[in-house]
Amino acid sequence: MPKPTRRTFLKQSAVATASLAFLSNTHCATTAVPVKDAIPTAQPLIKKSLKFGMIKEDLSILDKFKLVKDLGFHGIELDTPNDFDEKEILNARDKSGLEIPGTVNSLHWKMPLSDPDPSVRAKCVESMKKSLRVTKKYGGTTVLLVPGVVNQKIAYADAYQRSQEEIRKILPVAEETGVKIAIENVWNNFLISPVEAARYIDEFESPMIGWYFDVGNIVRYGWPEHWVRALGKRIVKIDIKDYSRKKQNDEGIWKGFKVKLGEGDANWPAVNAALKEVGYQGWGSAEVAGGDRVRLQEISERMDKLYAAI
Repeated sequence: MPKPTRRTFLKQSAVATASLAFLSNTHCATTAVPVKDAIPTAQPLIKKSLKFGMIKEDLSILDKFKLVKDLGFHGIELDTPNDFDEKEILNARDKSGLEIPGTVNSLHWKMPLSDPDPSVRAKCVESMKKSLRVTKKYGGTTVLLVPGVVNQKIAYADAYQRSQEEIRKILPVAEETGVKIAIENVWNNFLISPVEAARYIDEFESPMIGWYFDVGNIVRYGWPEHWVRALGKRIVKIDIKDYSRKKQNDEGIWKGFKVKLGEGDANWPAVNAALKEVGYQGWGSAEVAGGDRVRLQEISERMDKLYAAI
């Protein structure tokens, strides 16, 4: 067998490196919209959603869906499990033309997967399984999950171990339904570094878990665009929110959210640039104080401006 030349060796090494890079990403969550279904646009954020609870009009479910559609939204997210009549929700979806891109688990704060009591964790696990199955019926692709809470009684290391252990019990249902578990960054004193957040996802070695990135929640202690680049293809959905560090400093930590979209400290052109770099193209869901038709119209228009910010 002839001895390989230096040029041949370098060529083979380059191919091997590229292959490893490709394989290392195959278990990570894909972007929210498959390439073949993506709307041709330079914008990474292409569809607008909001949370159902933001609608403060005294209307039927169908009329709430129609209102949201009329205001320029493409979708709406509900909490699950819920007490709504499933047929009524599906009827509202179909007659309004709105999508239900995903849902938000309704028990993850009350009964976190980091709780010391196994029975509490078990209830959250079962609620997530129900959420995944209901979301499939809705036609959604993700269930947002807060993975755990760290506080004086729940140590960080315990939250990490317990939450991963419990999520592994949920993953088979995610695989069964094709609906992804989407971990959100919230003020839960847990997974507060983008590098750790990426590692947390990768350790599951499953394409059925990814990250639901909340832009505004990060501004308090970091820069959203840094997180986007660190999380990369793990991002499956985006929550649209803003935050003011000045209001935080002058009025109190929670007052930072009392700012209109686009008027806080989230650098939306930088966020969009980072999302584009990592190949994200899909949904953005408003998670801000809701209101009546006028307020929701304002949110829709402000989202349009954020989406187009360059």
